[in-house]
Amino acid sequence: MAEIGLNASRVLKLRKRRSSDGTRRLSAAQEGFMRRPFTMCLLFLTAALPALAEEIVLKDGTKLVGHMTGITSDKIEVETSYGKVQLNRGDILTINFPENGSGKAPDATAAKQALPKIDEILTGTQYLNRTAKFSLTLPPEWAIDLNLRNSPSTLAGLSSKDKMRFAMVVQEDYPGSMDSYRELTMLGARRTLSNFEELAHSNATVDGKPALLVFYRGATQKGNNLPIEFLSAFIQSGNTYTKITVWCIEPLFHDMQPVFEKMVTSYRTTGRISAATDTTKP
Repeated sequence: MAEIGLNASRVLKLRKRRSSDGTRRLSAAQEGFMRRPFTMCLLFLTAALPALAEEIVLKDGTKLVGHMTGITSDKIEVETSYGKVQLNRGDILTINFPENGSGKAPDATAAKQALPKIDEILTGTQYLNRTAKFSLTLPPEWAIDLNLRNSPSTLAGLSSKDKMRFAMVVQEDYPGSMDSYRELTMLGARRTLSNFEELAHSNATVDGKPALLVFYRGATQKGNNLPIEFLSAFIQSGNTYTKITVWCIEPLFHDMQPVFEKMVTSYRTTGRISAATDTTKP
């Protein structure tokens, strides 16, 4: 846990340094983000997102359809056909994104139907994956998100109730070292994300096994150019690597970082690990 604290300190120092030299000021990023449309679900290492309207359901049953144009820690700005409205995040029950619906190409739908079935359950904050034999401890009001499973090696997709924070678990066989696995993963992220930057990485122990925690960030190359920050934990067991990645938009990551670190380090195996695929995809 001490190493995690040191790692978080390095990330914070890097953020401050980038703010002072003017190459990336977080406040400016937040201000710029307030003017950008917001679509989050399935943004992790995916291509362009369609500019369709989101449906926001409030706790009192009210439904709003429009585009989210800004977000802060406690409010969301939505542009509707009646004009812009400010919503308290605490009043929001769900946010349904257009890419969650039936607007996908037929081949993508067929590919999703071909994915192997996963036996998984979430009870309170305890997630159990019986197929891959592992468990995680999640924050309150998270849920299993089937839309995040887009390949056979993806064993779990999880998201917060407001669909603004995400987690994905991947297992795959790879005969190389931890460092080379990190390089391959970062190469894939660099190809997919614009303004990519690896912020920090450090050795750790998760579930009694050697692990590596990697912080990085970037923006979607197409569509809304959203600034996203990620934390990935790579856990090695022989030639099998488990990759747990959590992410959210960059302005929210600082507050979520301690929670994200607890999530990825809560990983525990409940049986013998067997990778779902032998292909390595970052």
